[in-house]
Amino acid sequence: MNLNETFETVCRAKKQLTLTNSSTIQAVLNAIADLTVSRTAQLLTENQKDLDRMDPADPKFDRLKLTETRIAGIAADMRNVATLPSPLGRVLFETVRPNGMTLKKVSVAFGVIGIIYESRPNVSFDVFSLCFKSGNACILKGSHDAHQSNLAIVSIIQEVLSQYGLDPALCTLLPPDREATAELLNATGYVDLIIPRGSANLINYVRENAHIPIIETGAGICHTYFDLDGDLAKGAAIVNNAKTRRVSVCNALDCLIVHEKRLPELPALCQKLAEHHVIIYADLKAYTFLLEHYPADLLKKATSANFGTEFLDYKMAIKTVSNLQEALDHIAHYGSKHSESIVSENKQTCAAFAQSVDAACVYTNVSTAFTDGAQFGLGAEIGISTQKLHARGPMGLEELTTYKWLITGNCQIRD
Repeated sequence: MNLNETFETVCRAKKQLTLTNSSTIQAVLNAIADLTVSRTAQLLTENQKDLDRMDPADPKFDRLKLTETRIAGIAADMRNVATLPSPLGRVLFETVRPNGMTLKKVSVAFGVIGIIYESRPNVSFDVFSLCFKSGNACILKGSHDAHQSNLAIVSIIQEVLSQYGLDPALCTLLPPDREATAELLNATGYVDLIIPRGSANLINYVRENAHIPIIETGAGICHTYFDLDGDLAKGAAIVNNAKTRRVSVCNALDCLIVHEKRLPELPALCQKLAEHHVIIYADLKAYTFLLEHYPADLLKKATSANFGTEFLDYKMAIKTVSNLQEALDHIAHYGSKHSESIVSENKQTCAAFAQSVDAACVYTNVSTAFTDGAQFGLGAEIGISTQKLHARGPMGLEELTTYKWLITGNCQIRD
């Protein structure tokens, strides 16, 4: 397989986008949202072909599944992105040097962004809308699991682009095989940035094989620490929401950390989890307090393998600690720098937790389920960055731009 011609076509298309005005970009995104809703039946039919090939018990099944409600939500997110201010051309810094030169640091698009992702067809819409709004062409590399869904989605996007006289290559879908991934990771000179979204295995593969700059959107191994001074009602609601709202997403709770003096209240803290049939892997102390208070078929003794695991399922680990420092040490050892939360009424403890935890998003008395671009007011997201260079946390329009320096003067020359 040789995709160089495809990459060259995308590079030509991106030049057209630099001359496209904001009103046209907004109109295109709204038109895609409208067409998406009108093609709901078609999208569901194609999505069902993908679903038919996957075991419903697979945690990825929920990520893969489209519904009328989810499609309406996708369209609403696109309309939301359309209304956001353009991230391009912002003056980030400006100064006049002693010799009269004026320097401006101005935001600009990356150019061509490649996205490698797994069984989440909604990502196709999110990626295009954010890339298009930020002046970037996008190359989508989805998985076999969602290929029929992605084909239908990209056909809608390309249809609207053509209607507006824009090159449909601004949104290009690659074949779903691994060979296409390898070519994309080596498309130097064509692709400016790679963003992988998916499992730890995918992230590691991209990191080890890419010859192009990448932004890692790593696995979400998320903890909630129920502190000595935690409010029980708040804790129960936060833990239940973070774990069961949608188990297949990266911001779902994987490990509940409990102060040992609050163990007598652990059955109440976990009561709602039983209603959702959540399997708990509890350390010995927690297991003792849950025994006879949590369904026996859902309660297991934890092993070391249960900590540092992104379950993406109705499963959760529990770790007992004797103080805040032990909780911080556990998070530092097993966390993925994604999202961490504390439940406590002690302001000093909360401040220490927020200051000490090394993660993209640190919550105080809030569910980790809010780590999401739309919830952060970004319209949508292209991923949750767990690294520290360029972008961290939910990545929206601003994170899809870089900058350049503009220098003007009047015949200044350097000695």
